[in-house]
Amino acid sequence: MSEETRNQAPVEQEVDVNEVRKVRIEKLNELVAKGENPFEITSYNRTATAGEIIADYDKFEGKTVSLAGRLMSKRIMGKASFGHIMDNDGRMQGYFSRDDMGVDEYQAFKKLDVGDIIGIEGVVFKTKTGEISVHVKKVTLLTKSLLPLPEKFHGLRDPELRFRQRYVDLIANPEVKDVFVKRGKIISTIREVLDNKGFIEVETPVLNTLAGGANARPFITHHNTLDIDMYMRIATELHLKRCIVGGFEKVYEIGRQFRNEGMDTKHNPEFTTIELYQAYVDYNEMMNITEELYVAAAQKVCGSLDITYQGTPLCLKTPWERLTMVQAVKKYTGLDFDNDPLDNLIAAGNKMGLDMAADTSWGNALYNIFDAFVEEKLTGPVFIMDYPVEVSPLAKRKPSDPRLTERFEFFICASEGGNAFSELNDPIDQRSRFEQQMLAKAKGDDEAQPYDEDFCNALEYGMPPTGGLGIGIDRMVMFLTDSASIRDVLLFPTMKPIGEAKKKAEAKPQAVEEKKEMEQIDFSNVKIEPIFKDTVDFETFAKSDFRAVKVLACEAVAKSKKLLKFTLDDGERKDRVILSGIHEYYEPEELVGKTCIAIVNLPPRKMMGIDSEGMLISAVHEEDGHEGLNLLMVDPHIPAGAKLY
Repeated sequence: MSEETRNQAPVEQEVDVNEVRKVRIEKLNELVAKGENPFEITSYNRTATAGEIIADYDKFEGKTVSLAGRLMSKRIMGKASFGHIMDNDGRMQGYFSRDDMGVDEYQAFKKLDVGDIIGIEGVVFKTKTGEISVHVKKVTLLTKSLLPLPEKFHGLRDPELRFRQRYVDLIANPEVKDVFVKRGKIISTIREVLDNKGFIEVETPVLNTLAGGANARPFITHHNTLDIDMYMRIATELHLKRCIVGGFEKVYEIGRQFRNEGMDTKHNPEFTTIELYQAYVDYNEMMNITEELYVAAAQKVCGSLDITYQGTPLCLKTPWERLTMVQAVKKYTGLDFDNDPLDNLIAAGNKMGLDMAADTSWGNALYNIFDAFVEEKLTGPVFIMDYPVEVSPLAKRKPSDPRLTERFEFFICASEGGNAFSELNDPIDQRSRFEQQMLAKAKGDDEAQPYDEDFCNALEYGMPPTGGLGIGIDRMVMFLTDSASIRDVLLFPTMKPIGEAKKKAEAKPQAVEEKKEMEQIDFSNVKIEPIFKDTVDFETFAKSDFRAVKVLACEAVAKSKKLLKFTLDDGERKDRVILSGIHEYYEPEELVGKTCIAIVNLPPRKMMGIDSEGMLISAVHEEDGHEGLNLLMVDPHIPAGAKLY
């Protein structure tokens, strides 16, 4: 536990963003006037990262290093201070001493703001508490941050704001960044496995004159030069199978798909899939490849095949359970599609809450019951095989039962994770199924697939027996990072536009839901003053009027190194002025918008020619031989003027 963490209470505070930005721009202008514009710096010579130093401390101990990153905390303690910088590898504590840095350099550090990007140069050492740190000799401001970061202990309050301002979310919440680091590793692992198996990665068009390869509603755009409507792809399937016709025997594509459909925790209109096709194999080999990809990815990012998703333990060890759809329906509903009359099955489904017509086909009845009553019970991982031909227009019929196809989907925690076929390569059958899809479209099914004449033409040249597989990358990442929503694994998920007024409101950093458990803080190295032995009677104490006050403005007092001038809202007035000698510990802009505690019935006291109308309450302690001070700040929900009893 760092010195900084041990002495800072988890207090959520409102911040006047405009005021903070104004102060920071003034600081920037001062730097520019002195010829120290940080935005003119083009590079910084880093000799190490936080992760490298922590991983190999013995190598770096006592050595001079240069690090660069974002200043995430700063705690001024008079002549010495602590701060943390964060780079891509982790966080590193810096120890900043006026005696070592010099007065000017130390004063420059004190003016830095949390959020600034800095370079530090110094010697690697361990504090008395054992924290690996850098004894800083020199600080270089590389980028001036003009907007404040969310308060450290809470992050962003509004989940919507987290997604809209993902760049802030990534800074404030390391666990969020970790999800996307793991996402990158998962994708690279998929590529590694397939490349090692001899697959070739290809790229197919995103814009198409037809939207095929899946039952889905496409996005439509217009090509001005050709003066035609075009569709953003809903799947890569039909182009990849054209590659198989052309002589590629193993191909894959990792790419974006676009479907103009609903949004929920499992669906986003823009998402990523891996689709692969291999000649001369069937859907059984696709099951093997699915298991291989999941096992490799889980071992890479989880280090184990025993994982937990949203509280449900999962074992990804192979082989996974394999059930036909008929078997799954019988297992979970008792309905036997192998032996029971169709009329009885339809009636049973309707009795359970479906609304199937009397002429519903056997295949549609099977799928409807599976979809409504079985899928939600599949913890998995489990392969559900042999889908009805009615819902599988691109899959090869099952030779032993032409009502079914050699198709599977796999399920984890009641969510479908991927889809695979023994691919239909009969051009005559394919034409017939496209015709059935066109009839469905004519009846109002806007997700039915269009008739792709060129694809049928390709099949007439001959496509070998082929297995095909599509896996949703986003859901895979969800499972392997224990993320509840697809938006948690998309860097920039699709969001509904908001009005300008709301945009300004949401630009304000806010904190997220408070942690259920307070962070454990180490106070073992802290010394406090002994408690007074003398007592005070209750009436005397009660004469002191303690009130919650809001900091409306804060500025340094001219010609004073210690004093800050606060303008406060005390519930009755918005112009109460209190001076406090805490400039060694806080910069003025850090305190604007905070809710503090003050004694408001003290007689005015003139300080530097200014009447101070009360006293702000601070907590003082000693740590590592230095005096530490924390201004008492409380929940911003407490209104100005609330009296303490």
